[in-house]
Amino acid sequence: QVQLVESGGGLVQPGGSLRLSCAVSGSMFSVYARGWYRQAPGKQRELVAKITGGVPTNYADSVKGRFTISRDAAKNTLFLQMNSLKPEDTAVYYCNVQGRITSISPRNDYWGQGTQVTVSS
Repeated sequence: QVQLVESGGGLVQPGGSLRLSCAVSGSMFSVYARGWYRQAPGKQRELVAKITGGVPTNYADSVKGRFTISRDAAKNTLFLQMNSLKPEDTAVYYCNVQGRITSISPRNDYWGQGTQVTVSS
């Protein structure tokens, strides 16, 4: 069973920084992408940053130059370094892995429980 557990959220002032972590446990036959999404109150969940094939491939325009996605393969942990935070970055942040459990299982999305990030003075 694949489990994703996020940590590192909290309350931070505008201009501050936070580092989110996502510990992934359980085995998968193949992984296509790993990423971070966020959902603000009253809004749809949106992609923040994604790694495909071990290389960061997508960043939302709103976070380019401020957020950095990375991965520690040995610890099977995904990170999101968030700098120069703005009030509009306030949201619940979710870790995501897209992959297959076995060679014949369908491709699925796996999600963590989410971690709250609040940017406010």
